[in-house]
Amino acid sequence: MTATANRITATLADAPSHEAITWHVIDWPKALRTVRRLQTRIVKAVRAGQWSKVRALQRLLTRSFSGRVLAVKRVTENRGRHTSGVDGEVWNTPQQKAQAVKRLQQRQFKAKPLKRRYIPKADGKKLRPLGIPCLIDRAYQALHLLALDPVAETMGDPNSYGFRRERSATDAIGQLYLMLARKNTAQWILEGDIKACFDELSHHWLENHIPTDKRSLREWLKAGYLENEVFHPTETGSPQGGIISPVVANLALDGLETLPHQTFPRQQGKKIHLVRYADDFVITGATKTVLQEQVMPLVQSFLQERGLTLSPEKTTITHISDGFDFLGQNIRKYNGKLLIKPSAKSQRTLLQKVRTMSKTEGRSLSAYGLLMKLNPVIRGWANYHRHVVSKQVFTAIDQQIHWALWRWAKRKHPQKSVSWIRKQYFDETVSQRNIFHTHTVNEEGEKVVIRLFTMTSLPIRRHVKVRNLANPYDPAWEIYFEQRQYNRVLTDLEDRPRLRHQWRMQRGICPVCGERITKETGWHNHHIHWRVYGGSDDLDNRVLLHPNCHRQVHSPDYNGPPLRPSQGVRDA
Repeated sequence: MTATANRITATLADAPSHEAITWHVIDWPKALRTVRRLQTRIVKAVRAGQWSKVRALQRLLTRSFSGRVLAVKRVTENRGRHTSGVDGEVWNTPQQKAQAVKRLQQRQFKAKPLKRRYIPKADGKKLRPLGIPCLIDRAYQALHLLALDPVAETMGDPNSYGFRRERSATDAIGQLYLMLARKNTAQWILEGDIKACFDELSHHWLENHIPTDKRSLREWLKAGYLENEVFHPTETGSPQGGIISPVVANLALDGLETLPHQTFPRQQGKKIHLVRYADDFVITGATKTVLQEQVMPLVQSFLQERGLTLSPEKTTITHISDGFDFLGQNIRKYNGKLLIKPSAKSQRTLLQKVRTMSKTEGRSLSAYGLLMKLNPVIRGWANYHRHVVSKQVFTAIDQQIHWALWRWAKRKHPQKSVSWIRKQYFDETVSQRNIFHTHTVNEEGEKVVIRLFTMTSLPIRRHVKVRNLANPYDPAWEIYFEQRQYNRVLTDLEDRPRLRHQWRMQRGICPVCGERITKETGWHNHHIHWRVYGGSDDLDNRVLLHPNCHRQVHSPDYNGPPLRPSQGVRDA
């Protein structure tokens, strides 16, 4: 494809109207700087209470070229980029992406209905409805999210951790530990779950309280959905599957944490504290009566105003000595000592998934194919639970997985003896560890061993919780978040030493766009001297790039900085 064929002329807000713009030659660092500068100004205006200025800055951002290209970039690089809406449209080529940027110039648009799909819930018995917007609607939502998220982060509850930048479920568990670990802390726990939160949110309340473009918000809320080619209107709720929906739901629930403190300014020993992750929350109290007769009515009144109710079957009050499950962890005090462990339900779910893979999917897979499916699942589960008291659990699960793979090997080779199976898949005389493994041949034709990931090989690391008031859009917290990202990626790559060394050599920076490479952004390994031209696979010939930056480097229109082996800088 020629460079001329890729060129799409754009006449947009902060792009020179007389220049032809190609997707792969967009100045991404400049676009990011422009958007971040506007987001910083939005944060300052929100804190000053200058809401007319907030709205003006939001309009400026949503009409800017930089905002539009970043919105298109987001929806064409996330996991759902190949999933179309009701119009069947997918943006895979540079021309389609550049045309999408031009389409976002339209200030008035009509949202198309959502495509309804169902996915199983965690219990495996019920189905969760998803509404899949068209790509153009996703891009509009991503564009307005750039202007709404700084407001949400500035106004958000300090101990709200779901669907927020630089916050995670692990931070929520860390906050619970701080709230419950001491001897004189609250003994009673209200476990709250909002019934069909995303489906029941009041449109009237959202339109009156969400600080974003009202017409656009109304279009998304009232878009309706198609199921079996039948149109269904939506009178309540924010569709699950929309990019902006989690932030809208967070804004609707913000204020729940401060409500008890405003009602009881002097708590007089009530010990009321809240931790929330999306629509799941935990409230502590000194006694069961405090939670049942004082806190519950407050919460119900708060939710009723937004069209929501508590789920009766999932909302319970528990003593800390009996323990409770939250976000896959079991939190309980044993003789006054708080221990947080992986919940029994989470363990059963993992083992069921492993056994299903080995029994059903594994029937037609080789040992290599089975390991390629199992290792990411096991590694992801272990990384999530490595911050709590999980060493004994890891040992027990490793043993269960070992026997599941032993049974797989016996089914795979019913005519072979036990000693042959042990020697083929489990006997490693060098390491003296009977870990399931197989052999394969790499690109250089060398024979390499692929091993099962074992949880016990992963060291336990205590998580450092994010500070309650930290705001990723505030320049005052920039150094703080940079250091947290750097340390987190180094920890995530502990079991991949070559990749970890390469990442450290670059100090975690993509040399094309100058932005950080994280687990969320993903990365590609680029060979500076291409292998098809005789380039080696040595670290001196490789550099980590963002996926989009990698495609940009391979484009014939690339005019960015040259990549050199000396691009990286060693850590001190």
